[in-house]
Amino acid sequence: MTNTVTYSTLFLTLLMMVGLFFFIRASTKDRTETLVLHRKTPPQLLLQELRTYFEARAYTTQDVNGEANTLALQGFVRPSWFLAIFLTTLAAVGALCLALVLASLFPLYGRVFMGLILLAPAAGLYYWQRAGREEQVTVQVCPESLSALEQHSQLTVIAHRDELIALQKSLGKS
Repeated sequence: MTNTVTYSTLFLTLLMMVGLFFFIRASTKDRTETLVLHRKTPPQLLLQELRTYFEARAYTTQDVNGEANTLALQGFVRPSWFLAIFLTTLAAVGALCLALVLASLFPLYGRVFMGLILLAPAAGLYYWQRAGREEQVTVQVCPESLSALEQHSQLTVIAHRDELIALQKSLGKS
């Protein structure tokens, strides 16, 4: 291989490693979002349903304000074994690619560069230590007056994106 090809391969591999680094960092990012829904349920009943729903999902109630129709919950989100193993595997493949390119550029140090693969478990460890954390869920239910006969509610939930998706699926089934 010519030096031009090898150096361009090194450059592309380094770009890949930068992307891998930011992908691993993003795996632990906080993804709290706000969801607003409208339901044909009285506020107090809806608040009680949501409290039961979140307690069934291992959240504990921190604060309930019946007058303001608010609910605050807290729960521990465990890290995923699958994602930890996946990130470790990605880091190992990335380190192997970098080691092979460096070994072709500097053949005398080829075995030393293969030692980069030993750093791969650090990606899974980083994820495991940072992903497990306490999550907060805040619920507010406001009454809406669309008609005199029916009570409607506006539901505002602030929680992790995955929790909001699960809540939407649950509310869609009921």
